[in-house]
Amino acid sequence: MTAEQRQAMETVHDFIKQAGTYYIASAEGDQPRVRPFGVIHIFEDKLYIQTGRKKKCYKQFVNQKVELCCMHGGKWIRLSGTLVEDKRIEAEEAVLSAYPSLGGMYKAGDGNNCVLYFTNARATISSFTEPEEVYEF
Repeated sequence: MTAEQRQAMETVHDFIKQAGTYYIASAEGDQPRVRPFGVIHIFEDKLYIQTGRKKKCYKQFVNQKVELCCMHGGKWIRLSGTLVEDKRIEAEEAVLSAYPSLGGMYKAGDGNNCVLYFTNARATISSFTEPEEVYEF
C-alpha cells in the first residue's frame, strides 16, 4: 500500500468513525438490503467491518460488492468495494479490542464473530457546497 492509499484509507475511516452509524447496502438475490453498522477499524493496512456469521447479511457480504453510506458534519460518504473475510484470530482480536462493547456478544475464534475488509475500495465524500473528494485504496 502506498502512502497516498494509506492516507486515503485513514481519511475514509475517520469520517465513518465520526459519523458513528453507517448503513451498508448489499443484495439478496434481486432484493437490495440495507442495514445499520457501527464497527470500522484499520488493521494491517486494511479497513475492516464486523458482523456475525449467523446473520443473514454474512452471506451477502463475503466476497461480494457492497456500498456503505453515512453523514457527518453536513457531508456524506459513499464507500463501495468488495468485502473479503479474514479468518485470522489476530484480525478478530484487533477489531474486537477496538470495540469492547461487543465483548458480550462476540469473542475472537467463537465461530460466529466475523471480520471483513474492503478491497478495490472507492469512496466519495460529497456535500451541497463543496467539490467532491474521491479516495481509492
